[in-house]
Amino acid sequence: MSSQANSIAKQHEPSNSATMFDMFRQHYELIFAALSGIFILCGWLLEDGPVSITCYVLAFLIGGYAKAKEGILDTIEERELNVEMLMIFAAIGSAIIGYWAEGAILIFIFALSGALESYTMNKSQKEISALLALQPEEALLISNGYEKRVSIEQLQVDDIILVKPGERIPADGIISKGETNVDESAITGEPIPNEKSIGHEVFAGTVNMRGAIEVRITKPTDQTLFQKIIRLVQNAQSEKSPSQLFIERFEGTYVKSVLIVVGLMLFVPHFALDWSWTETFYRAMILLVVASPCALVASITPATLSAISNGARHGILFKGGVHLERLSSLRAVAFDKTGTLTQGKPEVTDVKVREGAKVEDVLHIVASIENQSTHPLAEAIVKYSKQTYGFTLTKPEKLENITGFGVIGIVNGIEYKIGKADFVENDTNDFAALASDLAKEGKTIVYVGDNQGVLGLIALKDILRTESVAAIRALNHLGIKTVLITGDNEQTAQAVATESGISEYYASCLPEMKVDVMKELKKKYDVVGMVGDGINDAPALATASVGIAMGEGTDVALETADVVLMKNDLSRLAQAIGLSKRMNVIVKQNIVFSLLVIALLICSNFLQFLALPFGVIGHEGSTILVILNGLRLLKANE
Repeated sequence: MSSQANSIAKQHEPSNSATMFDMFRQHYELIFAALSGIFILCGWLLEDGPVSITCYVLAFLIGGYAKAKEGILDTIEERELNVEMLMIFAAIGSAIIGYWAEGAILIFIFALSGALESYTMNKSQKEISALLALQPEEALLISNGYEKRVSIEQLQVDDIILVKPGERIPADGIISKGETNVDESAITGEPIPNEKSIGHEVFAGTVNMRGAIEVRITKPTDQTLFQKIIRLVQNAQSEKSPSQLFIERFEGTYVKSVLIVVGLMLFVPHFALDWSWTETFYRAMILLVVASPCALVASITPATLSAISNGARHGILFKGGVHLERLSSLRAVAFDKTGTLTQGKPEVTDVKVREGAKVEDVLHIVASIENQSTHPLAEAIVKYSKQTYGFTLTKPEKLENITGFGVIGIVNGIEYKIGKADFVENDTNDFAALASDLAKEGKTIVYVGDNQGVLGLIALKDILRTESVAAIRALNHLGIKTVLITGDNEQTAQAVATESGISEYYASCLPEMKVDVMKELKKKYDVVGMVGDGINDAPALATASVGIAMGEGTDVALETADVVLMKNDLSRLAQAIGLSKRMNVIVKQNIVFSLLVIALLICSNFLQFLALPFGVIGHEGSTILVILNGLRLLKANE
């Protein structure tokens, strides 16, 4: 990195005091919980007396500060009692009847569980922080021949910026001058730098490895690929799954019910069961502790955030917990062909020439003529010819483009026609059988003719991505039906479906037809996903139960989809479904476990088997366990 870039980086380095403050701010709940534990230990070691009670009071105040503040503010804002208020009442009740140590332990464990939940939130923000660190804050703007260091917020579309070797590119754009290698691993996951020259696209946050380049900005800095990733993850963390919303609605009613039962418990057992007032109040306080749904409330959020964080780390961005949860219910997944299952660019697969002609001679002529065209098939033929034979192409003496049919070129005084069969020559019988076989394989045929008739043919195909077949196989193994929906013809659709392992396909589909097909699939399979990358896929992505976009797809597809595979790797789809299944299993485990613990503790309390310390440990211990169980989703798929 240049010295200028180094100096700028140093200017933005935080001071030691700022770093210490940030660490305290991020971990203050854990620090307060630890201090609360220390004061409880001091109170337990000291003999009962004013000093011991003072230690317990400090444990109450320090350990309960964060949760009490949260509970009181939420109650005022929502006008609804919550779990935190139950814990406050239980701790105060314990102190009133002289159980200072038990109340302090309740506060300590509750504070510890809250610190663990905050840890989960911080972990889920880790990917965002890492991405923000990759986004440069300044750029070197070239204006009127002068270089000027400016904030990236000042950059406008069509501005020219200079990016020196070793610097991160500050905005999305097109190289207008220079050539280099760019490390795009932060976006694509590929460790090998890509060669870039004039006309190539570069992305914010990637690293210019070799030469100085000038870049013309094509997108505002708040709409770069990195900013989209950040917004996707942030939105995913704020959007709640159906299970989470149900638990939150259930919490308010449950808390009120518990307080009513506790209110009855304060009087009824004394008169109905002849309990002493001390025993009655004691059992009411235990009920207040053990009936609180802390573990139930913590069953979903940490697990969901951990799963979203795990996905973001592996290039799978979920736009909300609802989409993550729904993935596990998929019964069918529909795929677009071009750019999704395939590379999106045609490649030459076969070259056949008439008897007596040489393949390299024919390709040299065709490539020389097609080199003047920007048609994707022409570019594919030129690329194949150069890579295979290293040709130095000649300029045709005459060139005429016949729109919709092909091109006519004269090379060395001979006229050649390149294009469709009926454009080149009517008597293509010598190649008819071969052309038919190639077409059945989903290949596009380009004929080449000269003054003697058909000289040969070139077959091209949009090649399947290397991971497509494995991805389809993985989905089929999960029992998920795979479907192809494409705008291509019947033969191409059938060939791609056969090659990739897809058993059901729909060909010649326009965008509105894709929507109709998606609606039919939803009637047939109920929960259906759609994977696409283009503008024409956006309506179907919006119609699907879960829309899934390829990371290199169009902006419209990325905005419409519910899940984005950032590294364009279809194998991540099965991983995302597996992550969803794991999350749902863990959530169910947590809910069942927390309900069983609450039921067991309540029954034990009514039977007078349960002491307050064990009630505290059992209840708050179960909360910690379900949080830790949810944190398992931070790990890679098991």
